[in-house]
Amino acid sequence: EVQLVESGGGLVQPGGSLRLSCEASGFAFSDTAMIWFRQAPGAGLEWVARDEPGRGSYYTGSVKGRFTISRDNAKNTLYLQMNSLKTEDSAVYYCARYAFQNHRGPGTQVTVSS
Repeated sequence: EVQLVESGGGLVQPGGSLRLSCEASGFAFSDTAMIWFRQAPGAGLEWVARDEPGRGSYYTGSVKGRFTISRDNAKNTLYLQMNSLKTEDSAVYYCARYAFQNHRGPGTQVTVSS
């Protein structure tokens, strides 16, 4: 059974940093392209970052240069390092396999506020 569990969210001031984690199980994590999404209140899902093994990492324009996606294959864990956070980054963040984007974890709340 595929399981994805996000963690690491919280309340942070504008300009601050957070690192999100996504613990994965039930599939060949090291060979699998992974993606981070987010959903702000009243908004749709927004793609944030994607990591493709052997090909590279990709980011939506609004987070480029501020967010970094990475993974630890030994721990089956995907990360999202978020720096220089802005109020508009506030959302619930989810991880998923790139090929199965409808199957997400429960998400982790990120709130950027002074």
